[in-house]
Amino acid sequence: MSAIAYLNFDGIAEQVIEFYSEALHANEVKKVKFKDFPQDPNYPLPENELTMIMESSMEFAGGKIMMSDLLPSMKMVTGELVKGNNVLISLVIDDKQKLEEYFNNLSVGGNVLMPLSNTPWSSCFGMLVDKFGVSWKFNSDANKFLDKVISDKR
Repeated sequence: MSAIAYLNFDGIAEQVIEFYSEALHANEVKKVKFKDFPQDPNYPLPENELTMIMESSMEFAGGKIMMSDLLPSMKMVTGELVKGNNVLISLVIDDKQKLEEYFNNLSVGGNVLMPLSNTPWSSCFGMLVDKFGVSWKFNSDANKFLDKVISDKR
């Protein structure tokens, strides 16, 4: 299990990744764009959103951060992105039972933005804001997804 700082951006994540990876001497950078995974034909993304970063990770100095762009269509769920609310905690846990337990515990008195569910990028993914206003992202297999999409592109 790992708890990872997760940063959201408003269409500039790729620029941020380039800057941080150089500034922090990242030893491994992974990134996936929305166009890199199959689109739902019932909900096609606009062309400008397909080139945005869906998920990325950067390893440096023994640590890791993750980043993505917040799609304009997601702002209805998460609210407008402003400096200060673009940081959340991402729990990446392969044990789905433990992931569900943490999700349920942290959702008490909070606001579930997306219940735990199977998505194209994770077999168990969800988001919430706890009762203290801290945003959380839950993912059972984020690293496997990033590795698979990147290897499929090669």
